[in-house]
Amino acid sequence: MTATATEKAERTATATEKTEQTATERTGARTDEAAGVITGARERIDSLDDRIIGLIQERMAVSAVIQEARISSGGRRVNLSREMEILDHYRQALGKPGTALAMTLLELCRGRI
Repeated sequence: MTATATEKAERTATATEKTEQTATERTGARTDEAAGVITGARERIDSLDDRIIGLIQERMAVSAVIQEARISSGGRRVNLSREMEILDHYRQALGKPGTALAMTLLELCRGRI
């Protein structure tokens, strides 16, 4: 999923406001060269964030399908052993903050049906 038209318009308005400042003021950099690097990197981060949000939304939809199938077959909405696997996977990949990230993802994906 991509950003909505409203989100894109808000970004454009924010970008327009930011152009009134100098690049070094916007980025906190001390040189124009560093400001250019930071600006380019921030654009890349914004693009990555849009992709991450889309993937999370996709994950939420897939999770809803799983929950629906589990509930309709007489099972429980949540499979705690599976959630523990997910928590461990994120912790191993990202360390302690990965566990917090996984908890947030699990919270977003639970109980949507």
